[in-house]
Amino acid sequence: MLNSLLTTLHRRTPLTTASAHCDIPCKIYDPISAQLAALSVIRFVDLLNELSEKENLSFADHAQFSRLISEKETHAEKVKHEVRVIWGDYFKAPQFEKYPDTNELVHNIMLTGSACKQHVSRDKAEALLTLVNEFAESFWATKGVETKTATCPYPPAEQVVYPKL
Repeated sequence: MLNSLLTTLHRRTPLTTASAHCDIPCKIYDPISAQLAALSVIRFVDLLNELSEKENLSFADHAQFSRLISEKETHAEKVKHEVRVIWGDYFKAPQFEKYPDTNELVHNIMLTGSACKQHVSRDKAEALLTLVNEFAESFWATKGVETKTATCPYPPAEQVVYPKL
């Protein structure tokens, strides 16, 4: 009954749907999502390179290739999105004063993320992770949290900056 009432009301005066992170500052920011997405880009590049070494690709291989390309590009875009959110919503004058190169770093992440979408290059994917780790390190420093670097426990087994909690 309540559902039909709301449906009728919505038909008469439709409301636009809002979706954002975070126009109501929740103060929950963590660069780990960008780091995981960057690690995924590296992993997808590795899988694509493994697939390309096959002499003959089956129909299933072609389908896998297509999915891997799509996911690589999706995760490269996710890196860009996650960094943009933290940069745009969290970083303010005090953080920029402490880390004046943040805008240039974010710009380089955006460019490298785009390069990862355009190419199948492990070097570009590793460069993206390096930049995102640098961003994570400065992010945690603005919060007064020390960081450590460790090898992630799953493929591609790359170095990631983590907060010491």
